Amino acid sequence: MLLYLRLLKESFGFAMNALRSNKLRTLLSLLGVTIGIFSIIAVLAAVDSLNRKITKDLSSLDKNTIYLMKFSFGPSDIPQWKREQFPNVKYDEYTYLKNSLTNTNQVGYQLFVKRESLKYDSKTVSDVNVVPVSYEFMEIEGLDFEKGRFYNESESNSGTPVIVLGHDIADGLFGDAEPIGKNIRLYGQRFTVIGVVKKQGAGLFGDSNDTSVFFPANFLRRMYGDNNDGITPVIVLKPEKGIDMDAYRAEVSQKLRTFRGLKAGQIDNFFVNVFSGFTDFIDGIIGQMNLMGWVISGFSLLVGGFGIANIMFVSVKERTHLIGIQKSLGAKNKFILFQFLFEAIILSVIGGAIGLVLVWIISVILTKALDFEFVLGMGNILLGTGLAALIGLIAGILPAISASKLDPVEAIRTGM
Repeated sequence: MLLYLRLLKESFGFAMNALRSNKLRTLLSLLGVTIGIFSIIAVLAAVDSLNRKITKDLSSLDKNTIYLMKFSFGPSDIPQWKREQFPNVKYDEYTYLKNSLTNTNQVGYQLFVKRESLKYDSKTVSDVNVVPVSYEFMEIEGLDFEKGRFYNESESNSGTPVIVLGHDIADGLFGDAEPIGKNIRLYGQRFTVIGVVKKQGAGLFGDSNDTSVFFPANFLRRMYGDNNDGITPVIVLKPEKGIDMDAYRAEVSQKLRTFRGLKAGQIDNFFVNVFSGFTDFIDGIIGQMNLMGWVISGFSLLVGGFGIANIMFVSVKERTHLIGIQKSLGAKNKFILFQFLFEAIILSVIGGAIGLVLVWIISVILTKALDFEFVLGMGNILLGTGLAALIGLIAGILPAISASKLDPVEAIRTGM
């Protein structure tokens, strides 16, 4: 063990000497490893950070949540022209399913509409994500409140002009003032603020609860009716935990088919979108991003490996005389082999460490510049270090073997 520690110390000394004596050559040779480690760890850290953000944003949602609507979350075998003829889901269908479905935790009704502006006195907040929903949305989404409350069943059913603000919207309209009980204007109508949602941070696709407002869907239905082309309704179903999802989907489909009077042989004129299908789609994208990162960095690591091998072959040539002396004093081939292997690994790890430091610097800058936490985890740091060591080991094998097989007499004569 002491012998190997001494070997490691000597190899570290030789590696530092190579850096000091031939700074430009060594740094250029290490550049490939640096770029390779930087590429793969940057991609993996970005993907991990994105995955963490997705998990956080979607933690309140059940993966089995169903969105019943005229559109599909993913590709469909039904031609587009036919899908465009599908009717929107109706409020009475929401009521029917709410009262007839079994194994169901919550059934909600939501309207997808365009973004709007909100006004309070002389202040205006533009580009607001407007979310008209029924009262069940609070339980389905798992909303937490900074102030006030969500509207109740009576307010939801009657379409009472009450509104719940996202954190950023409340801050933009009221600042440090108390928002609860104040009246704001939306759609030219007056709404009473009854709640403010806790700050969430940037959402997965830009929107988040912070930049959203929530009010009863029936208020908008009273204004525009149920046949407005600018409004897309959706019925949101949250099934009970542990049920057979295939059987539940079949029940939902059959109930709605019966309500719509669809006959046997007719296709469903609606889509039962399970949220897990969307998360699987996201997982697929993340997997592809990881693969691309490995492919891109693989070329850089290959170049870096050749750079390390080049340094080591030059080092063997420059230290041929020293190798001969070591062998003449009794140094075994294994001693020389490990000496050069350790040196190659140390040089490669130095190159990898530079790449990791660059990733860390960029992660700090991006976290401060964007409303997104870019995390360089310990797992990725260990992976980067391990990869660099592996590249050094592979790249150093041939130079180390050639050094260990040198004839001591020829080596001393050559170095003179």
